[in-house]
Amino acid sequence: MKWRLREGQGEAIYEIGVEDNGVLAGLSSSEMTASLQTLRQMALSLGATTTVLRERWLDDVDSDSGSSGDSLNGNSVDGTTDTHQRKVVEVLVRKVPDDQHNIEVRVAVMGSADAGKSTLLGVLTQGQLDNGRGRSRLNMFRHVHEVRSGRTSSISHEILGFDAQGQVVNYSEMTTAEEICENSTKLITFIDLAGRRKYLRTTVQGLTGYSPHHAMLVVSGSAGIVGMTREHLALAVALDVPFFVVITKTDLVAPNDSINSLETVLKSAGCRKVPLIVQNEDDVITAGSNQMADNIVPIFCVSNVSGNGLQLLTRFLHVLPPGVSLKEKERLEQEPCEFQIDETFRVPEVGTVIGGLLTKGVITEGTKLQIGPFNDGSFNPVVVQSIHRNKAPCRVVRASQSASLSLSLDVPGLRTGMVLLSTEEEEKPSGCLFFQATVFVLFHSTTIKPGFQTTVHIGNVRQTAVMEGIMATNGIHTNENASVVFRFTRHPEHVKVGMRLLFREGCTKGIGKITQVFPFLPSNAG
Repeated sequence: MKWRLREGQGEAIYEIGVEDNGVLAGLSSSEMTASLQTLRQMALSLGATTTVLRERWLDDVDSDSGSSGDSLNGNSVDGTTDTHQRKVVEVLVRKVPDDQHNIEVRVAVMGSADAGKSTLLGVLTQGQLDNGRGRSRLNMFRHVHEVRSGRTSSISHEILGFDAQGQVVNYSEMTTAEEICENSTKLITFIDLAGRRKYLRTTVQGLTGYSPHHAMLVVSGSAGIVGMTREHLALAVALDVPFFVVITKTDLVAPNDSINSLETVLKSAGCRKVPLIVQNEDDVITAGSNQMADNIVPIFCVSNVSGNGLQLLTRFLHVLPPGVSLKEKERLEQEPCEFQIDETFRVPEVGTVIGGLLTKGVITEGTKLQIGPFNDGSFNPVVVQSIHRNKAPCRVVRASQSASLSLSLDVPGLRTGMVLLSTEEEEKPSGCLFFQATVFVLFHSTTIKPGFQTTVHIGNVRQTAVMEGIMATNGIHTNENASVVFRFTRHPEHVKVGMRLLFREGCTKGIGKITQVFPFLPSNAG
């Protein structure tokens, strides 16, 4: 008697003792033991592991109504053994694909400045509590000015692993990222984003370019819901990224006011989410099982100094569902390669190194690809020399994985926003300056008319574009949609029909989807 509750890439949660219509029927102790043993044997034959997430005892007389008993260990309240009780168990079955070492989940970390994002990541990944003055965040920073100011201005990556038994694997026991990857069956990749308004374009770039599976919105318990918190929340909702909330600094002030403000924002007309305050492990499993299906937003209250609430948060990260199904991942791997370039480096004695996300296909060492588009819309051939993932060398990167690639030759004019494409493309690729999209204006104070300039984010592309034509008589206003023709102002980009876009300019924000692309012709430049 098993009912599949949630399924993702290599993971599924089963409820044993639940009928197909959702009624908690339960099994006796002997039946449950036999069922669990059968499930373990089935999983073992497939190379999968099983972990019991939670169990629940039901009184036999009340099983038809679905009410639960007071006992959690098989004994009645007065201490005598109750042979009429029946049990329901939730089991996490995890099968790491044969071509992977672990299951990866990307989590974008968002929130206003001074909310404690980098400090929280430092505590989670280093395994040591903070001293109250931000010591744990120093390992998250990439630049000297970030260490001096204590504020993130760039996108950084950190990892947190879990083994087959659900135990945390971090730098408290491992010395390198490679060891963490080797000892983990599930890997959480945190994408630490900037919180100040002046770095908002970098934050949006991280959300659109790295395509995170989930977002973790960090809120300061002392400052509460401030302007940039609302801004980041609106971005997550607009891009349709599932998110959960972590309220920090609960050792300094009670989080009651922040929780009340947060519930008001989440229930508002523009959001329409269901807040769930996580207070125990039962809430953790409920949130992990139903977050994506029921618009549930889990809320955690933690302290990076005392450690309160961190255990519930790590438990939630362990059961956090992968964002791509196994069938979808297999389909993407069969398509020609497409690698989005988000970062570029010049490494001594290595040469040109690019970092980004592989959206389709498979790349191995020695793969021949083409890079572009350049200012004339062309693509040039390159060869991949080496691959690194999570700061460790590897031989292959697959669809939906982020990586750093070393190229065989220097590429003049290399920039972020370019792509690596397979040489097996049926048509010769080219960039575009003009494209058409159906857009929806989230907010604008007046009327948007032709000639309006805005920053457009499409995947890893970030560039100023002009609205050359708007298929609306009187322009478009807040909460209106229309078909718009855009023109990039600087150089052609590689965009395709069906890609989602986000445009912003000051307080103006809008979303849309590309419906038509016009190939770039050098004669049209300028």
